[in-house]
Amino acid sequence: MTDRFDTLLVANRGEIACRIIRTAQALGLRCVAVHSDADAGAPHVRMADDAVRIGAGPVKDSYLNAEAILAAARQSGAQAIHPGYGFLSENADFARAVAAAGLVFVGPPASAIGAMGDKAAAKRLMIAAGVPCVPGYQDAAQDDATLIAAADRIGYPVMVKASAGGGGRGMRLVETPQALPEALTRARDEARNAFGDDTLILERAMIDPRHVEIQIFADGHGNVIHLGERDCSVQRRHQKVVEEAPCPVMTDDLRRAMGAAAVAVAQAVGYVGAGTVEFLLTDTGQFYFLEMNTRLQVEHPVTEAVTGLDLVAMQIAVAQGEALPLTQDDLRLNGHAIEVRLYAEDPAHDFLPVTGRITGFAAPDLPGLRIDAGIATGFEVSPYYDPMLAKVIAWGPTREAARQKLVAGLTQTAILGLPTNAAFLHGVVAHPVFAAGEATTGFLRDHGPFAQDDVALTRRMAMAAALLVRDQTLRAMALAGFEDDDLIGFASDGGVPRPVDLVIDEHRHALRVRIDGPADWTVEGGDDASTWRHRVHLRDCDGMRARLMVDDRAEHIAFACDGGRIDLQAGTCTLSATVDRPWEGAAGAAGSGRVVAPMPGVVVALDVAPGDRVAQGQTIAVLEAMKMQHPLRAAVAGQVSELATRVGAQLASGALVAVITPDEP
Repeated sequence: MTDRFDTLLVANRGEIACRIIRTAQALGLRCVAVHSDADAGAPHVRMADDAVRIGAGPVKDSYLNAEAILAAARQSGAQAIHPGYGFLSENADFARAVAAAGLVFVGPPASAIGAMGDKAAAKRLMIAAGVPCVPGYQDAAQDDATLIAAADRIGYPVMVKASAGGGGRGMRLVETPQALPEALTRARDEARNAFGDDTLILERAMIDPRHVEIQIFADGHGNVIHLGERDCSVQRRHQKVVEEAPCPVMTDDLRRAMGAAAVAVAQAVGYVGAGTVEFLLTDTGQFYFLEMNTRLQVEHPVTEAVTGLDLVAMQIAVAQGEALPLTQDDLRLNGHAIEVRLYAEDPAHDFLPVTGRITGFAAPDLPGLRIDAGIATGFEVSPYYDPMLAKVIAWGPTREAARQKLVAGLTQTAILGLPTNAAFLHGVVAHPVFAAGEATTGFLRDHGPFAQDDVALTRRMAMAAALLVRDQTLRAMALAGFEDDDLIGFASDGGVPRPVDLVIDEHRHALRVRIDGPADWTVEGGDDASTWRHRVHLRDCDGMRARLMVDDRAEHIAFACDGGRIDLQAGTCTLSATVDRPWEGAAGAAGSGRVVAPMPGVVVALDVAPGDRVAQGQTIAVLEAMKMQHPLRAAVAGQVSELATRVGAQLASGALVAVITPDEP
C-alpha cells in the first residue's frame, strides 16, 4: 500500500465535513461525502465531488456504521478516509479496519488511539511516564461498591467520567455521597449509548481551574512539536462554549513546560498526526494531565488563526508520508483568536436542543472573521445529531480586538427559523470578567445571566408585523398584476389600522398596523392598561437583510417571510411568529402534574410505575436527544396516575410521558 492518494472519503457530516472538503479540494483531491437519509441534501453532500448513502438517520445506522463507510470507500474509489471529529474518529477498531482494507487513515495509528481512547489506561500510562495527573480511580473493578469506596478515598466533590468518552457525555459532577449512585447509573447509560463502553473513572473535582490544551503534531519520521495552547475554560455541562489562543494567563516558561509535557505524552504512545493534550491549570501555575484527544479538535481554527497553518492540510500531508513543514523553533504565535459554537438550542428553556427548518442563513464578510458552518437556508436540523450549527472565529492583533470582532460577528451572523444560543454567547464574550481574561471553569456558574436582550420585544414585534404586512401586500399586488410599489401605501379608507395577531411562543399578541406609505408603518400593541406604539420605516432591503428605522433608531436585521410566518433577527435577538394561529395552553406548564417531552427523543429509562408516590423534582424518566441524556422531573409532589410511554419509545416534542395527581395542598 502506498501512502499517496488522490481521492479522500470524509467519514463525517456538518461543519467539519465541509471544512475538510474545502481544504482537500484546494489541494487537488477528489472528495467523497457519506450521508444518512436525514442528510441527503446537506451542504457537505453538495460540496463533495461524489456522495454515498450509508444508512438511515440514527448514528448507529449511518455515521457509526463502519462497514457501510468502508463499503462506500470501495464503491467510490477512495484511497483514504478522514474521520473528522466525533463518530468513529477515536475508534481504534475503525482505524485498524481502514488499514486492513488497504486504505490510508488520516489520523494517528490505531495503537495510539487505543492507548489514549481508554481514559483509565491512558491515565495509568501517564502516571508511569511521570506526567502530573489529577488524583482519582482508574482501575478495572467497576461495581458500585468499589466506586463508592474510591470516591470516599478521593474526597468530594468528585468527577465521574466515561473512560471511553468525550464531549461531556458520560460525565457527572457529584458533590455528595448520596448523589453518587444515580450519577453512576446515568453516566454508564450515557457512555454505553454514546461510545458502546460503560467503563467509568473517578477524579477529584478541581475547583475552578482553567482548562488549557496543547495542540501537538507528529509525523512518521519521528518529529513531534506543539503549536501552542488553547484556553477552553468557559464550559457548560463540561462542554466547551468559548475557546481562545493564546491562553490569557500563559507565560513563556509555562508554555514551554506544558508544551514539553504534551510532546512527551505523544512520544509515549508513538503518535502520528494532529492531537490535543488537555490539562487543568490551577491559579498557582500547577498543571495536571486530563486526557488526550487523538483527532482534530472542534476548536482547531483558533490555532490556525494564530499560527497561519492549515491543520487539515498538515494532516493530509503527514498521512501521505511527508515530514512536518516546521520545527519547534519555527513556531511563531501572531495575535489572538477566539471561537464560539452556535447551537440549535433554546437558552430560555435550559438550553434544550431544538429541531426544525432553517429559513435563512447568512454569514458576514468581515476581515479577520471566519465562519465554519454545516448548514444552509432550507436545511432541516434533525434530532439525530449534535446540535452545533456553525462556529464563529475572530482574529485580531490583540485579545480585545479579537473579542470586539467576535461580538460584531455574532451580531451579523444570521440564523433564522429556530432558537440558537447566539444571544447567550454575545452575553458571555461581552461580560467584564471574560473581557478581562479572568474566566475559569466556574465562570458560567458564578456570573450571568448572559443572554442580552439588546432589542426590546415590542420593537421586534413591530418590525415583524410591519414586514409581514408588507409581504402580504406585495403578494396580493403580484397576484392582481399591479407593479407600482407606490400603491402599497394607498388606502381608500384613510389608513384605518388593520388587526394583526402574532403568535409568539404560543402567546397571542393583538397588534394593529397602519400603512403610512410604501415603506412606512405604525404598529400599536398592548391593552387599555399598557399600550405601546412604534413607527417603522424600511430604508432598504437586500434579500434577507434589511435596514429599518424604528422610531428614531436604526436597526440592521435579517428576516424571512413565508406566508403567515416570519423569522426575524435583530442584533442577537430572534423572533419567530405566525399570524392568526389558534393557541392552546401548553401542556406540562410549571406546576402541572403532566410530564411531557420537551424535545424529540428516545425514552431510555422510566424510574417510576403507576401508583408510585413521587417528590417534587424527582426523576420520572430519562430522554435521550442529540446524543445527551435529559432527566424529566416531577413539577409537583403526588402519585403517578398514568405512564403514557415505554422504554425505547421515540417521542415527539410535547408528547405525554406521565401524569401525576398532585397532593392535596
